[in-house]
Amino acid sequence: MALGQRLEFRQGQSLVMTPQLQQAIKLLQFSTVELAEYIDAEIERNPLLIRDDADGGGPQIDPTGTDAVRSERDTPQRLEAEVASDRVSQDLDCAREDAWERDGAADQYSEAASGSLSVSGPSATLDWSRSSSGPAFDGEFDPEANLTADKTLREHLTDQANLARLSTVERAIAQRLIDDTDDGGYLRADLDQVARELGVDVSVIAAVLRRCQGFEPTGVMARTLAECLALQLAERDRLDPAMQAMLNNLELVGKRDLRALRDACGVDQEDVLDMIAEIRTLTPRPGLGFAGEASGAVVPDVFVRELPDGSYSVELNPDALPRVLLDKTYYAEVASKTKREEDKLFLSECSASANWLVKSLDQRARTILKVAREIVRHQDGFFVRGVEGLRPLSLKLIAQAIDMHESTVSRATANKYMATPRGVYELKYFFTASIQSADGGESHSAEAVRHRIKTLIDDEGSFGVLSDDQIVERLKEIGIEIARRTVAKYREALRIPSSATRKRIQSAKAG
Repeated sequence: MALGQRLEFRQGQSLVMTPQLQQAIKLLQFSTVELAEYIDAEIERNPLLIRDDADGGGPQIDPTGTDAVRSERDTPQRLEAEVASDRVSQDLDCAREDAWERDGAADQYSEAASGSLSVSGPSATLDWSRSSSGPAFDGEFDPEANLTADKTLREHLTDQANLARLSTVERAIAQRLIDDTDDGGYLRADLDQVARELGVDVSVIAAVLRRCQGFEPTGVMARTLAECLALQLAERDRLDPAMQAMLNNLELVGKRDLRALRDACGVDQEDVLDMIAEIRTLTPRPGLGFAGEASGAVVPDVFVRELPDGSYSVELNPDALPRVLLDKTYYAEVASKTKREEDKLFLSECSASANWLVKSLDQRARTILKVAREIVRHQDGFFVRGVEGLRPLSLKLIAQAIDMHESTVSRATANKYMATPRGVYELKYFFTASIQSADGGESHSAEAVRHRIKTLIDDEGSFGVLSDDQIVERLKEIGIEIARRTVAKYREALRIPSSATRKRIQSAKAG
């Protein structure tokens, strides 16, 4: 067969992941906090992007799904007025500095800062009317102006370490151990590893740790729960051998196995109950009383409100929508003065990037709104009856309903929250597995089944403790076909103990 060359035309389709498409995908899966950080970085990088925080400004998505409305850039007259205002402000600052130097206040402040300002006599008073440290006292006390920040656990322990009689080496070791203490007050470090890193013997590390464990609050810098409780009991002079034996068997305390605890501690049941009651008065996490890093509140992306006719409206949260736009005035001004080709290219790239970002944000908001509306339409029973009204729902079902790909729906629901009349929920909460009905009817949501299992166990006090097999039978009576191992899995996920453990707890309460 002879080899030859020939020219052919073939038509085909392929998906190319352009940088713009990658950016759109990234924006869709961002949470509100991540999106705000990304927008701040883009505004810093792109001189043509500006944030419009004015009411009605910036890219806004109509909750009804209409086209986005964007405000135009401020007028040149307004810009000139702002510049003039800045100049007036600078002139006033200069005038204040001149007056400050004329009346000698700068010299007095310098003396006070260096500690050389002296006041003699019991009736002497200080005149702070010209002090630069704050406004003059007007006769009214402002408590908010005198508030101090709450001290963190690390700062509290560091202050105690500085006051303790520690050598330079011991203070460095103590600081390292304090840095490895979490917000709950537990030491999260291996002493052998710390000893290797600091180049000292592990016995020295252990000795410093014993000193630090004497700091307030009692029980701090313990490595285990048993050690934390032991430190608190030792301070009360209640750490006897029987109590130490109970601390060594805390898993039996959790299971409420009184018989095993009697054997382990060598005391009768009454003493065991007294010891358990005393342990309950202790603090398992002594560091929680101090200030820590504040966790940010969840900002819902979507609001669901009930209408008078019984239906539900779905609207985007305007506070979760970043308001950015292209600074057309600045772009036109710079473009008219740009002569170099590389500058023109850079300006063109910045303009295209800004336009694409604004469009991507608009598309992101529309996609989230479309997905949220379909979720509310499918899970309307949840808003009426609660968890029991949840229906089985998958990403594929939503994707088919709104004519999108499953991956797009997955990104649109990741780290997004919905504020409903029943609380704030993550969008992924409404996607639950399907459990077959016993009578061949409509399938049940896995979340609804878990709720029914919890309800049965909460109400079992009136008719005795239910085993997993009995729960299976009761669920079958109401049309839910489920295996015993699935009941056990759901029960463990709800952190509900087994029937044997629940029986021991009820017996202990009755006794």
